[in-house]
Amino acid sequence: MTLFEIQPMEPQRYRQQTRRITLLVVVIFAGLGLGLSTLGVQLFGTPGGDNFRLNLAGVLAGLVLSVALVRLVFWPRPWMAPAVYGWRLKRNLMRVTNRMHRIREAVARDEPHALKLLRFYHLGVMQMCRLDGNPGGIDPMVHEIDQHLEHMQRLGLEPEQTHLYAEWLAALEAK
Repeated sequence: MTLFEIQPMEPQRYRQQTRRITLLVVVIFAGLGLGLSTLGVQLFGTPGGDNFRLNLAGVLAGLVLSVALVRLVFWPRPWMAPAVYGWRLKRNLMRVTNRMHRIREAVARDEPHALKLLRFYHLGVMQMCRLDGNPGGIDPMVHEIDQHLEHMQRLGLEPEQTHLYAEWLAALEAK
């Protein structure tokens, strides 16, 4: 089962679209937080009194509603796709990072699933650095990436590992 697929994406356009999405979410949160705080104070507050708790409750309610709107309403919309893709890419890279000690051990044993998994990780990190506008972010990894690519080629494994498969992760857990 495929958990994730790295897709080609133009970094400049990705950053432009995710900035717009972020701005929209911030405006929605600010509007809901301020609006609900004001409403709470108007309905339940005391004039000239300490309404901090009502303001805090309004902001927290605005946060909860903002998160709900993003996840339940905006998430499946096509205009939200770049942000969703970036979030899923980072989440799946963390899934691999959390198992890196096992992956490195399996790579040392030339286990194909681990070699492919590490290559997927390298490709994903390279793409995330490009998308985030941080090309120097992979500089510390360049030597490791090149060595791993050569290792895979010596073993005759396909270097274009753009899919993350559940079986690869499960094979690590089985060891």
